This record gives sequence, structure tokens and C-alpha cells, in this order.
Amino acid sequence: MTQFSFISHLECPKCNERYEENKIQQLCKCGSPLLVRYDLEKAKKSFSKEELSKRPKNLWRYHEVLPVKNKEHIVSLGEGGTPLQPFTILGEKYGLENLHIKDEGIIPTGSFKTRGASVGVSKAKELGVTRLAMPTNGNAGAAWALYASKANIQATIVMPIDAPLITRKEVYIAGGDLHLINGLISDAGKVVAHLVREEGIYDASTLKEPYRIEGKKTMGYEIVEQLGWKVPDVILYPTGGGVGIIGIYKALLEMQELGWIEKGKLPRLVAVQAEGCAPIVEAWKKGEKESVFFENSATCAFGINVPKALGDFLVLEAVYATDGCAIAVSENEILEAQKQVASFEGNFICPEGASTFAAAKKLREQGWIQEEELVVCLNTGLGVKYPETVEIQGVPILQPGETISAKSI
Repeated sequence: MTQFSFISHLECPKCNERYEENKIQQLCKCGSPLLVRYDLEKAKKSFSKEELSKRPKNLWRYHEVLPVKNKEHIVSLGEGGTPLQPFTILGEKYGLENLHIKDEGIIPTGSFKTRGASVGVSKAKELGVTRLAMPTNGNAGAAWALYASKANIQATIVMPIDAPLITRKEVYIAGGDLHLINGLISDAGKVVAHLVREEGIYDASTLKEPYRIEGKKTMGYEIVEQLGWKVPDVILYPTGGGVGIIGIYKALLEMQELGWIEKGKLPRLVAVQAEGCAPIVEAWKKGEKESVFFENSATCAFGINVPKALGDFLVLEAVYATDGCAIAVSENEILEAQKQVASFEGNFICPEGASTFAAAKKLREQGWIQEEELVVCLNTGLGVKYPETVEIQGVPILQPGETISAKSI
């Protein structure tokens, strides 16, 4: 019988302490997030690119390098397999011949958080978890509440009162235990920490459980597979908690060990943040290994309004190791890019995703990205989940019986 998962153990990236994966684990005793490790030498023998081509186009096609050992524990809504599309019109305007979008809006729950929720909830189910709690800026809480309901796990979700309305409704309709806080995600985190400490609930906060990364890393596997097992030159990622960019980097390293991509050349990873919340950018500019709490943070790209990420050192490591960079874009640049993507390419993307296109434009103008390079921008969610970012102006109101002509359009 073919082995379903080649998970080996959990490992601390700071002190190298090892932990068993068949028990509930949160942070390392040193305070660092834990990473999942696999026996990739054994995986090579039954896990091949050729075998993948025969499988369904969802993230569980990579189950050998995912942490769930028994497929009966998988909680899935068909997530993964999102499109990687060229943006020729916008690329021409930006001076980029090979600009692409990896569109995570076209996925259950409407955001990339679905990937982490599917794998994280599935492993929680396998470990016997019956109740979990997490702080969120919106999309992650919505995804985890929906997947938890399918797994018969009670989810307590705490989010800022300013979080997108639709994400609050998603938690509520899923039967989640929703709480709103008049503050930031860092304030929500303190509420969850108290609940976890006092009642022993499973902490599903970003990077406080090891398995969300594993779902997010499948974006890296997909991008490379969709490009015919070639790596792009640049991948731009909207960075708040940073799990996506950490996961993509992890996927690239695993694919090298599996022999699926050449060792040596990796895409330059770009951590994109908003000027109103740019702790990673400030740390990268100074060559630091960790960031400092970003005071008074604010941005319309609500999902990346994270003043201090627990895994900031892992984000910065991914950027440094790939000769990438960290860049901040303004609110006007984000909203302008969101409008350009919709009006030129027909994709209504979220402001977080729009930030990557604003950054690509900026980096091309600075000469950091060359015209011929293959560039992938990650859109992390549907634009319709953020209706407040679009202000309609100058639209004529017709009276009954009134007509319009081509000249007036």
C-alpha cells in the first residue's frame, strides 16, 4: 500500500529541537514556530511529477508532502488548482513582457486562507481537536470557521470590529463563536491567548500551530508545476503574517530535495506591504533578522495590517536567501492597481493582491525587475469581499422611460 504522507517530525528553525507530529504541538519551548519535516528521500520513490499529472487538480494532489497521515481525516471543499494567467495588457503598460497572476480569489471561501484552513483543520481533526480559537483580520477566520464546521470542530474567532463585513458574516453563518474587538489583530491575539491559557483550547493563531504553512506552501508547488516545472524569476506576495511567503519558500526547498527543480536558482521573493503597516520592509532596509512592532498601523489592505508577525524572521530569511526584497506601496498605489487590473484584465482582485501589482510596477521602474523576466503576482482574495475599497462616482441616474445613446456612453 502506498504511503499517504511522508511526514517525519516537527522541528524548530531557531534551536533545532524536534517534536513528535502525532501529538498536539504549538510553539517550541524557545517560543519559535515549528516547521513540518518530511522524509523526502523515501517520498522520492513513490512521489513523482509523472504521478501528479494523473491526479485531481486540488491541493491534496501533493498529499505525500502534507501532514495528514490518514486520508479519512481530510476536510476539503475542493481547494487548490487556482489559475496562473498572463496579464499581457497590464504587463505592456508596466513594461513587463511576462507578467502573471496567481489568482487565489477563485477558491472556496474566496481567499488563499482556504489552503491553510483545509490542511490545518484536517490535521487538527486527526489529532482529536474538538475546539479551536484564533485571532484574524477576516479571511482566515472565515475560512477556519467554515472548515471547522465541516469537521465538527467548534471555532472561536476574534477579529477587529473594522474587519470586512462579509468575513464576519461567514464566521457567523458557519456557526462560529464570533467576537469583535475594538482594536487590531494584535489585540485580538491577546484575547485568544488568554482563552487558550485558561481553557486549554487548541490555538490556531498564525504560526502557533505548524500546519497552516503546509497548506499555503501548495501555492509554490502549483506555480512551478503550472510553469512546466520551471521557476519564475520573481514572485511578489502581500505580506502580513507572512505564512504564504514562508510556505512558498519551503515548497521550493522541498522541490529541490525531491529533484523536481534544479538546486541553485530560486525565484526572488518579494514581501509586499502597505506604507501604513510595513514592519518587514523597515527590518529588511536595515538588514535586520526580525522586525519591530509597527505603531499606529492602518491600511485599506486589511489582511496585511499586521504590526508584528510571529514568523517575521522566517519571512526575512526567505527574502534574504533568494536575493529578494521587501517593498511598501501607498494606499493610492494599491487602489490604482486594483482598478487597473479590473479595467485592463477583467479581474476584480482584493487590495492585498493589488499591492503586489503596484509593487511590480514600482520595481520595474526602479530597474530591480527586468522587462523580460517572468513575474508572478499573488492575488490572495476576491475583490467583492472588499466592496468598501471601490467608490462609485459620476454614474447617471435614469428616470423611467428615459433612454441613452451611444454618444452619451
